[in-house]
Amino acid sequence: MTQMRRKSEPSRRETDGFDEEAPMEDQVVKIYRCAKVVKGGRRFRFAALVIVGNRNGQVGIGYGKANEVPVAVEKGIKNARRNIVTVTLKDKTIPHRVKARYGAAKIVLVPASEGTGVIAGVRLRGLLELAGIKDVLTKSYGSTNPKNLVRAGMRALKSLRSAEKVAELRGVTLS
Repeated sequence: MTQMRRKSEPSRRETDGFDEEAPMEDQVVKIYRCAKVVKGGRRFRFAALVIVGNRNGQVGIGYGKANEVPVAVEKGIKNARRNIVTVTLKDKTIPHRVKARYGAAKIVLVPASEGTGVIAGVRLRGLLELAGIKDVLTKSYGSTNPKNLVRAGMRALKSLRSAEKVAELRGVTLS
């Protein structure tokens, strides 16, 4: 049974600051191919892991499955647009060091000085660039599974907080 949202409550998109008209870029991280053996041979199905972002603090990941690659990618993009989150940035980097884990994949994101660039593996690089992060150092441990790495990256980006937000949550003032 699904819950109905009252009209007076803002939707999740409204609270996250999601702008439907903002130009979103997408990037395919990986295409998975699965084969099912039947009487006449093999039947292939495809899955696509996709990242969507506006390079200005909004990013989302999606996963779509279909019988053909283009349809799987479209479903992945649609799913990623539904899962957009707003990332806290400090200039062109992240506000603080953060660790995250998803499954057996563990990652560490460290803020870097201007001009460093995105020092990351191929799977995380797209996520960080589409989020609008220009200078960051990353290190991944454990699993190299693209799904788990990207999801760990999303968890890390979601857990970022600005100094003002932390001060507000603690009930103190910044000097």
